[in-house]
Amino acid sequence: MADWRKNTVHTLEITGYTAEGMGVARLEGRVVFIPGTIRGEQWRVRLVKVNRNMAWGKGEELLRPSAQRIQADCPLYGRCGGCQFRHMTYEEELRAKEGRIRDALTRLGGIDGILSGVIGADHTERYRNKVQFPVSAEKNGLAVGYYRARSHQVLDAPDCLLQPPAVTRLRAAFRAWMEEFQVPPYEEKTGEGLVRHLYVRTNRAGESLVCAVVNGDSLPEEGSLTEWLRRADPGLAGVVLNTNTRDTNVILGEQYRTLWGRDWLEEELCGLSFRLSVPSFFQINRAQTEKLYQIALEFAGLTGTETVLDLYCGIGTISLALARRAKRVIGAEIVPQAVEDARANARRNALTNAEFFCGDAGAVAEKLAREGVSPQVICVDPPRKGLAPEVPAVLAGMGPERIVYVSCDPATLARDVKRLGELGYQAVRARGVDLFPRTAHVETVALLEKKE
Repeated sequence: MADWRKNTVHTLEITGYTAEGMGVARLEGRVVFIPGTIRGEQWRVRLVKVNRNMAWGKGEELLRPSAQRIQADCPLYGRCGGCQFRHMTYEEELRAKEGRIRDALTRLGGIDGILSGVIGADHTERYRNKVQFPVSAEKNGLAVGYYRARSHQVLDAPDCLLQPPAVTRLRAAFRAWMEEFQVPPYEEKTGEGLVRHLYVRTNRAGESLVCAVVNGDSLPEEGSLTEWLRRADPGLAGVVLNTNTRDTNVILGEQYRTLWGRDWLEEELCGLSFRLSVPSFFQINRAQTEKLYQIALEFAGLTGTETVLDLYCGIGTISLALARRAKRVIGAEIVPQAVEDARANARRNALTNAEFFCGDAGAVAEKLAREGVSPQVICVDPPRKGLAPEVPAVLAGMGPERIVYVSCDPATLARDVKRLGELGYQAVRARGVDLFPRTAHVETVALLEKKE
């Protein structure tokens, strides 16, 4: 019997991946998770944390490498918590993501044979159109970068292969400005200090919007900050100050003040135009989002006669894409500012058949059902935690022909698909879309149809 104790070393075969992208092996029936490994490899593994039925290990010697192994191209890989798949080919990463979705649907949802692959990205680098850098005083000095894996310690990151070059330049200028004028970073433990986060949004046109999130309502040398940032990026459209004085890990506070330029960017998606302010939710990979929405539209099967309900609609990105093919679209979102943005975006795109309500998804759906609204298609794009427990019954009660479920977490998608199955809706198709290359995240679109 194998020695199941911390610091013991074992020869293990990697058989699959966790949802977080770690390799999985088995030691006499018990599961061991090992980061940086690839399916099919054999490793000498040291157990570093041991529970009763599972352990976490560290690969100490690679005995049989996979043909899918490549040299990681980032000096921070393994320390930074941003990427999980830089040690393998992109083809193997897509296989890992497809396996994750299929496993969730089969094991948690009780459904097999409906997934038709994962659509990969044409460009796996420099795709992020929004970056939020935590700012901290670390042992080696000022850190403006990313959290280390599974910690709140900030790793100073001079560059990241997922962010556009403009973001890299703006981060360097901001960090240098902080050092030049001795602007103190915020300290989580004491609640003292000033700068909490640096936020940068970019668009297809090559413009950028910068927001400094501070523990107060002003910065020293605000004028010089703008000058430093403008010199760093000729495409800079605006500089905004956000006040967040709360003891919270929510990044943005409620108050905004524009220091220079404008407080929004315009972006195009699926031929539609959207105005994005700092708090607007917008998918971070525009090219892949267009593929995601094309699948959602295909699954919706619209002919121009339908009423569509779009729950968790955000600033109306999916709603307005649906509105161009439906008779009427009703969007619901709990964030008031997002609802205002959605209405403004409908006006901007001259779409008069889309209306938006502010409220909890389930409550809005119930209200519409009482008013006799009976959509032929319901689209949902909930947060990572999936649908609230009461929502599946409300959706089924409205009797749509089809439900299109857009998900950022295969596990909660599978759970909700199972609930909807018990309420008369059969999942018939699913497709993955890789919006976040080199990370463990993956999006899925599923189509559910009313059972005869």
